[in-house]
Amino acid sequence: MSNQSCSNCSLGLSNDKKLVGWIWDNPGRGTISLITTCLATIFLCTWVVIHPRVYKRESYANLHKVVLFFKAVFAPEFIAVEGLQEWAQCRRMQRECADSTAGQFKLVHAFYISMLALRYRTPNGDRVIWPNQYTWLLRQELIRWEDHPNWGLSLDDICDKSKSDNAAKLLALIQVTWFSAQCILRISYHLPLSQLESMTLGYIPFFIVTYFFWWNKPKDIGSPSLVALPEMSMEQLHFFESMAVSNKFDNEGMKEQTSYWNIWYLTPRVFEKIEEDRLRHEARSKTLKGPNRNTTTEQPCEVTINENEIRDLEDQYKFRKYIVVSHWDPDLYRSKIWPLACLLGISFGALHLVSWNTMFPSIVELWLWRVSAFVSIVSMLIFMHFEKVVLRWDGILTLFSLSSPVFYLLSRIAMIGEVFTVLRAADPAIYDTYEYSVYWLPFF
Repeated sequence: MSNQSCSNCSLGLSNDKKLVGWIWDNPGRGTISLITTCLATIFLCTWVVIHPRVYKRESYANLHKVVLFFKAVFAPEFIAVEGLQEWAQCRRMQRECADSTAGQFKLVHAFYISMLALRYRTPNGDRVIWPNQYTWLLRQELIRWEDHPNWGLSLDDICDKSKSDNAAKLLALIQVTWFSAQCILRISYHLPLSQLESMTLGYIPFFIVTYFFWWNKPKDIGSPSLVALPEMSMEQLHFFESMAVSNKFDNEGMKEQTSYWNIWYLTPRVFEKIEEDRLRHEARSKTLKGPNRNTTTEQPCEVTINENEIRDLEDQYKFRKYIVVSHWDPDLYRSKIWPLACLLGISFGALHLVSWNTMFPSIVELWLWRVSAFVSIVSMLIFMHFEKVVLRWDGILTLFSLSSPVFYLLSRIAMIGEVFTVLRAADPAIYDTYEYSVYWLPFF
């Protein structure tokens, strides 16, 4: 078919088998249109899909969104998996709140609370109301669902706060569809894709998947809803506060709350709090059964231990909060859809292999591209194999769990650099186009 397809192609420079450098727009297409089309598609697949958490300070909110953008560019898989985990948490919260709200608690309510948009006032500022805390308040009948508009949870209020732009969504969808169609046409007519186009194709599945998970999530909420907690006993208040997943996102003037490192943190999930409580309980159980608490059968005695002794002995069993690199939702990790999530995770690197036979300026750059693509696939698969990765030595497997994200990042940097450097000496056929192709959208 390749001989016939040439009659339908706009042949510019492909008769010359020598590699070519920068090409201005010719009867086919030029370097500028190639770069701008790909960058526009990447931007729409990353910036538009971002749904950041809520900050009270605008400067933090803007910087956090920029950080998410760079994460989406360098590792779109993690944004997609983060979307999956948040969606799973919100679905779980919706089920847990169903009985207390007569089924009126919607997914958008769960997303609004999960993105830290609901806070309660304190003498020193305000604190986040986490999903598990709100569910507990409902189940304890300390709040009534009928009063949810007073808590800023009416659908109208949430929609008014959300800056979701339907025009931007439509524009992104059109550009992504058009770009994908052009790549399919080029492949069907045996026209090569540039390395930049192969990389751009890799973002599209994650754009679709992430948007699916975050479709009901409010976007760019500028300010949280501040409420007063209902009256409760000291025991209830203590238990409520102990359910907080983290205090890093409260506004009470603490150093870790005002540091700009805060914008880099992943939004912690309820399952992480459950895991932390389990580990703390195990540490306390070991403490109470420790070697210094032995008794004999001849002379049984009552063992008494106060809270300070427990804390001292817990240090002996080294209950510590290690830096968590990643932690997958246990319900998802053990579910049947996790293998599909892993396949999605490696698809980004796999789509780079579309340029396996594309011409490169040198054999070194050719194999650097191929090896980097395989490294990104294998390292991501290894990384997603571990349910939880922390900065702690835990045997030989720690080398794999901690080195895999490093190798992944290095492979991504190598491929991002290559997609631009190879344009200095590229296959002239990447500038050929099928005669009915209109590669650049007229309204860009």
